Amino acid sequence: MRSALALLLCALTAMPVMAALTGQERRIAAAIDAQQPWAIDFLEQLVNVNSGTHNLPGVMRVGALLRPQLESLGFTVAWRPMAQAQRAGHLIATHQGRPGRKRLLLIGHMDTVFESDSPFQTFVRRGDFANGPGASDDKGGVVVMLTALRAMRTAGALRDANIEVVLTGDEENAGTPITLARGDLVAAGGRADVALDFEGLIVQDGQDMGSIARRSAGSYVITTHGVTAHSSGIFSPGVGDGAIFELARILAAFRAELPEPDLTFNIGLIAGGASAAFNADATGASAAGKTNIIPGVAVANGDFRALTAEQAERVRQKMQAIVAHHAPETTAEIVFADSYPPMAPTAGNRALLARLNVINADLGLAPMPELDPLKRGGGDISFVAQDVDGLAGLGTASSGDHTPDETVDLRSISRQGKRAALLMSRLSRESRNGGS
Repeated sequence: MRSALALLLCALTAMPVMAALTGQERRIAAAIDAQQPWAIDFLEQLVNVNSGTHNLPGVMRVGALLRPQLESLGFTVAWRPMAQAQRAGHLIATHQGRPGRKRLLLIGHMDTVFESDSPFQTFVRRGDFANGPGASDDKGGVVVMLTALRAMRTAGALRDANIEVVLTGDEENAGTPITLARGDLVAAGGRADVALDFEGLIVQDGQDMGSIARRSAGSYVITTHGVTAHSSGIFSPGVGDGAIFELARILAAFRAELPEPDLTFNIGLIAGGASAAFNADATGASAAGKTNIIPGVAVANGDFRALTAEQAERVRQKMQAIVAHHAPETTAEIVFADSYPPMAPTAGNRALLARLNVINADLGLAPMPELDPLKRGGGDISFVAQDVDGLAGLGTASSGDHTPDETVDLRSISRQGKRAALLMSRLSRESRNGGS
């Protein structure tokens, strides 16, 4: 009797929340809950296929697992090989709905940071959590995406929806040239009205956060040269400061003059001496010299991350000006390489988060505050951010990403699936000109 009364009270408490959902939306929510066993089983299948970015056959095998899932939902699926970019390729799926309705772009990725020689290879479940390579980043996110689409199909909400899915095979280490590696994604962004990114949900102090911005990710190499001579002549006319002091001057000026809100910059590797050079992929360096020889060359590489394109350009100009102010008898140059553009926090992105928070209220979930963009790295949605409004972080909650401790919260599949499915369902009913 007491159990029955408790169930009745729970039902009555939930009634105002359920009343905010349409009948179709309640069917979507129920379908997502019912799919949880399938979602976990399919996630295990994906995780147990190694798809490190450079394991091209492994990435293609993940694509082969995903293709029939999307085709069964009525998507037309194509594989875009990326051999010219030294990568496996991308999976692109298109669902044609009712003409004139909003077009949604869903973004995720199939690769992980764990290559085939990593000892971290297997999905291991521990109750409501699971440990595994890419269990959240981003195979968990892809499963959230599929769960939402499957529930929409079950409830009849997918039929009229115009949706394009782009699952890249090299998000963790984009191929080059970047214009080729991200050309399909950029083109999809140009066709879309809304972009939804299914990388991981960030939880702070027990609160799910909404991501409306991601910073850029770019790198640079500094090379300095000086006059090589006996150390007794250091700083003298005609000899000057040497390459290492010139590099030290530049880095000290960066630290003193560059800091500003939303910007970070780093030096990851440095070498100098009578000779110095990076290896082929700039992950190591060799140098030779003696204490009584003024160094003739020094090299350093690093990255910097900015919130807007304007900030990134301003910082580049400040860095170039610092580098150009040479110490006596030295020269220096800085060469930039951009990889990920920024996703700026626009009014359109904020409006999307506000709409998601309406859904949170309808589901009885707490509102999602804006996440500080310093808490996220670069991501694929940034390549379309200048063309379309978007939200990031619709994937699974997790901890330890990019480490052997990567652990996904399996309960978040259902929570995130409902948010995504209801947002997609409501958006897809709207016309491109703003009507319903």
